[in-house]
Amino acid sequence: MSGLKVPFAMRRFSSLLFSILLFAGAVAAIAQAVPSATGRQVSITAGGMASIFQPDFAGVCCFASASPQPLFGVGAYVDVRLRRWVQIEAEGRWLRWNQYYGVNQDNYLIGPRLPVYHFWKATVYGKALGGFSKMSFDTFGDHNNFTDFAFGGGVDVKLTKRISLRAADVEYQYYPWWGNSTLSPYGASVGIGYKIF
Repeated sequence: MSGLKVPFAMRRFSSLLFSILLFAGAVAAIAQAVPSATGRQVSITAGGMASIFQPDFAGVCCFASASPQPLFGVGAYVDVRLRRWVQIEAEGRWLRWNQYYGVNQDNYLIGPRLPVYHFWKATVYGKALGGFSKMSFDTFGDHNNFTDFAFGGGVDVKLTKRISLRAADVEYQYYPWWGNSTLSPYGASVGIGYKIF
């Protein structure tokens, strides 16, 4: 009698074990298939950067149109990825160091960002931003705000799951209504970003 009970218990255990493994395999297969098809598209990355810019203005005291020395500054950016091809970048930059006769510029810009090419852990992107810049003209504190359009691009390199290096970001800015003329500052930045989610 006891001989009959052991094989029955083993068959019961084997059936239960097989059912659990089959269920676990099905759950694992579903878990692997679903994220690749419906993975989260939205992500936000925030970062800081250091910049060097040619302000394209030497000050009211000078006749030269471009400054003989560049401005240095810091900035912050936020990249919002809604989908692969739908991304927005916002940036603020404060160019306050290495002033030539009190000339400095602050930029506040937002606009579309387009990932152009992806290789290894790097993404090459282009961007077209708009907003305004606050500019000081001299050591007396004369300043004004100007409409600012910026066109550029760069390379972001993913270092870890959350941290990325902004290896290069170049930008050409255009102030279309700068008094009776226009102004075209340009420069480059490097920085570090953190993916919030």
